[in-house]
This record gives sequence, C-alpha cells and structure tokens, in this order.
Amino acid sequence: MSRFLNVLRSWLVMVSIIAMGNTLQSFRDHTFLYEKLYTGKPNLVNGLQARTFGIWTLLSSVIRCLCAIDIHNKTLYHITLWTFLLALGHFLSELFVFGTAAPTIGVLAPLMVASFSIVGMLVGLRYLEAEPGSRQKKRN
Repeated sequence: MSRFLNVLRSWLVMVSIIAMGNTLQSFRDHTFLYEKLYTGKPNLVNGLQARTFGIWTLLSSVIRCLCAIDIHNKTLYHITLWTFLLALGHFLSELFVFGTAAPTIGVLAPLMVASFSIVGMLVGLRYLEAEPGSRQKKRN
C-alpha cells in the first residue's frame, strides 16, 4: 500500500474520532451548536436539531472509520467521499444561503477539514487505481 494511502487512512481515523466527540457534545448539551456553529440564528437550535446533527455526525464518523479500515473497498471509499461533500455543502449553505452560521472558527474548521479531505480522497483515488492487484480488482 502506498505511503499516501496510509496517511489518508490515519487522517480518516483522526477525523472519525473528532466527529465522535462532536456527536457526544451534541447529545450532552445542545448549546454547543449555537455557541460554536449556528451563531447566526441561535434561536433555531434546539435539542431535537442537536440530536439529529449528532446522529448525522455519528453516521459520518462510522463510515469514515470503516473506510480507513478497508480503504480498498471502492464503494465504501466513494460513500466516504460523499460524507465530506455533504458536510461541505451543508456548512456552505448554512453560511451563505440560510445565514444560520457565521464565519467563525467553529464553522471554518469543518469547512477546512471537509475541503482537505475531499482533495485527499480525490488524490487517493489515483493511488488506489494505480496499485497493482488491488483487492477490488480481484473481486471482479
């Protein structure tokens, strides 16, 4: 396995662990969301919305961790890439379309993580395709 894919796997595990922490925070105290993320319209944040955000974040975390474990599974790899695309779209829309988020570190950090992850995963696709005898090719 290439060095880049090993770094990408480590990155996915790290992002997954951080997301699990955000999940716990969303369930523990919903004020986390309006103090750090949705500062533009904090009155729209409630416990239900926080728990929904927490479940969505947990699902993304599990998918990313599974991809780190089985990075050669192309279907899982593409689903993982989509988790980052959806996160980027979500935070950009909250920032620029709905106005519920302000450009604070709480929003800029997930935007940067999603952006870096998308670039890394797109580069990683080239490494996956270049590997001779990858597990995906053996299945077909």
